[in-house]
Amino acid sequence: MNAPKLLLLALPFGWACSDPPTSSRTIDASLAAVATPEEGVLAGQLLAFASTRDQGSFQVFVMQEHGLRPRQLTTVPNYNARPNWSHDGRRITFTACRPTDQSCEIYVMNADGSDQTKLTDNFSTEQMSVWSPDDRRIAFVSDRDGTPQIYVMNADGSQQTRLTFDGAFDFLPTWSPDGARLAFQTSRDGNDEVYVMNADGSNAVNLTRNPAADQFPAWSPRGDQIAFRSDRDGNFEIYVMNVDGSQPTRLTNTAAEEYYPAWSPSGNRIAFVSDRDGNFEIYVMKPDGSLQTRVTSNAAFDADPAWAITVTR
Repeated sequence: MNAPKLLLLALPFGWACSDPPTSSRTIDASLAAVATPEEGVLAGQLLAFASTRDQGSFQVFVMQEHGLRPRQLTTVPNYNARPNWSHDGRRITFTACRPTDQSCEIYVMNADGSDQTKLTDNFSTEQMSVWSPDDRRIAFVSDRDGTPQIYVMNADGSQQTRLTFDGAFDFLPTWSPDGARLAFQTSRDGNDEVYVMNADGSNAVNLTRNPAADQFPAWSPRGDQIAFRSDRDGNFEIYVMNVDGSQPTRLTNTAAEEYYPAWSPSGNRIAFVSDRDGNFEIYVMKPDGSLQTRVTSNAAFDADPAWAITVTR
């Protein structure tokens, strides 16, 4: 498989509700609120993302949702990617594989890139961190016990607890808006499927049940749908389904590869990554697949979109 699979599994060491409350903290003077025909004046709606535009090394950036005014947040060489915003808009977790760590770890930083702090610290690969809706917990993936499994920890990195014990490869947790459940990608049935489980790891249920590869789940803010990607129609495309797995619906339809769906906080758009224009870039579309619009345009690899709303005054 090409680059998206590498991002998921091997870069560089191993696998690599209602709208959230807004914050009064200013990200940067250049990231001012903008107006759109669809929603009027937005309170500084932003997308964090990862890109190789800094000398070929993945770094975390932030930009306005339409791709304007990108700003680099991390600068340490090697790999800094998979950003995820806290729901108060103040912090971002990300995966970093830094020379001083000897492994890939979960870090947290302020939304302006300051105070980068390591939350995990061992010789295994820790990655794919996501904040719980109340910002008190962070789910993540670790192979510290042999295979990638899903763990949860407090927001300060304490009480790291394993949730899955199946021995397969469990990836990409995503919280339900009420914090009661987690959807995730797993290989426990011999191929990649999307499962859902209770937040304590109990009652895991297969939602996709398809011989194709079903990956990259993303729970909608309204709690009624899960976006994912699948090659069930012969090519990797973005789909949505109901939270019980019913009515899977294809949203994209190109000869290219689409992956990493990410819902906007209001649930009225989905960001995703595609190489349809010859290079991996970030796109945005409506939840029905309409109005697919490219928002980055760079010769580098742009990936891992993550939404936030932060008030700038």
